[in-house]
Amino acid sequence: MVAELIDLINAGGFVVYILVALSIVVLTITFAKILQFLQAGVFSKGRAKRAALQFRRGKAEEALRIAISSNDLRSKIVQKSIRGNLDTEGNKEAAREEVTRFAAEKVNSLSSHLRVFELIGAMAPLLGLFGTVLGMIEAFQQLEQAGNQVDPSILSGGIWLALLTTAVGLAVAMPTVTIHNFLDRRIERLTHDLDDLIAQIFVKDFDRI
Repeated sequence: MVAELIDLINAGGFVVYILVALSIVVLTITFAKILQFLQAGVFSKGRAKRAALQFRRGKAEEALRIAISSNDLRSKIVQKSIRGNLDTEGNKEAAREEVTRFAAEKVNSLSSHLRVFELIGAMAPLLGLFGTVLGMIEAFQQLEQAGNQVDPSILSGGIWLALLTTAVGLAVAMPTVTIHNFLDRRIERLTHDLDDLIAQIFVKDFDRI
């Protein structure tokens, strides 16, 4: 199976080599981003919501205890928001701006390299099509050189090799676009949650809005 796959890659030529390299880039960034997301607790929101709820109920110490007990980004934002809100000597508006700035900085860090997915998702089908065009040109050149000794296998063999690059291009592009949309959606949801949590802590009578 592996030997057949290697033969197909070699048959596809330099375009398939490029596409394979791009797929390795996608896999590498995907694993790195998933690890980064897990470390930041992007998929965790329960503790932060409970902490914000306790704060709105007037239990600031309990809310702070819950927020401190978790290391995910949402909990950190709640923790910073509560400390800023309880600081009687500080400017609450300035504290909110600082927490918002901190949240934006963390979200921007999580968003890094997502543009690579978008670029590869757009380029892979075009590279595959480019390889197909080159393969078709080569197949018809061989057909022309054959003259009267036309062998249909020459054309058919050239065509399937040419179409191979399009198939590989699509095989790289489809999961890349899917991964990009998944990660991008998680960033959007995280951004919304952070804005909501900050508002819950700093906006007085939030529940009445």
